[in-house]
Amino acid sequence: MSETAVASFKPFTRPQMAQRAAADIPEGWYVNLGIGIPTMISDYVPAGREVIFHSENGVLGMGPAPEKDKIEPWLINAGKQYVTMLPGGSFCHHADSFSMIRGGHLDLCVLGAFQVADNGDIANWATSENDTAPAVGGAMDLAAGAKRLWVLMEHTTKDGSSKLVTKCSYPLTAPGAVKRIYTNLATIDVTDRGFVVLGMAPGLSLEDLQARTDAKLHLPA
Repeated sequence: MSETAVASFKPFTRPQMAQRAAADIPEGWYVNLGIGIPTMISDYVPAGREVIFHSENGVLGMGPAPEKDKIEPWLINAGKQYVTMLPGGSFCHHADSFSMIRGGHLDLCVLGAFQVADNGDIANWATSENDTAPAVGGAMDLAAGAKRLWVLMEHTTKDGSSKLVTKCSYPLTAPGAVKRIYTNLATIDVTDRGFVVLGMAPGLSLEDLQARTDAKLHLPA
C-alpha cells in the first residue's frame, strides 16, 4: 500500500455509516435495528420518507433518539437506549413482537456483527464472558425471520483483523442470510459471486480495501 493512499484515506464515521444505510431503506418498509451502530439509523431517515422501526421488546413506530432534555425514561428499545415514538406508533406484548419477526412481517433487519462470510453467513454473538453479546438472543430469530438482512459494522477489529471473511470462526447466528454490508470503508453486496463492492470511503482504492479484507472482493459486473 502506498504512502499516498494511506495519507488520503478517510474512513466513514459511524453517523455516516448509519446515514448511508438509512438512505437505502425504501418508503414504507418495516425495519428492526439491532443493538449497537444500527440503532443510529433511525436518526438519519431522509425527510418525508416513512420507515416504521420495530424493536423486539414490543415497540413499533420508533423515531429518532430523544434530545437530552426530552427523555421519557420508560420508553426504550431492546438495547435499553432511550427512543421516541412517531405518530401512529404502538406497543405490544413481547410474544406478539416476536410473532411479527417469526411471521416474516419485517422487510429488513440491520444487525451488527463480529464476522460476515462471503456466502452470507453471519456471526454476531460469542460464548466468552468478556464479549458484549454472550448469547445469541433475538438475533437468530431476526436473521431467519426478516425478509432481508443487512449488517452495519466496522470493517476490521481493533487489532486490524478483517471482519469480512471466507469462513466465520465465531459461532454462527444464521447461515447465508446477509444481503448487504455497510462498513466504515465500503458498501458491499453479498452475491453468488461473493462480496461485490458498491462504493468505498474517500481516497480508498479497491487494492487498499482488499488489503484490509480476508475474502476476495469483486466489482459489479
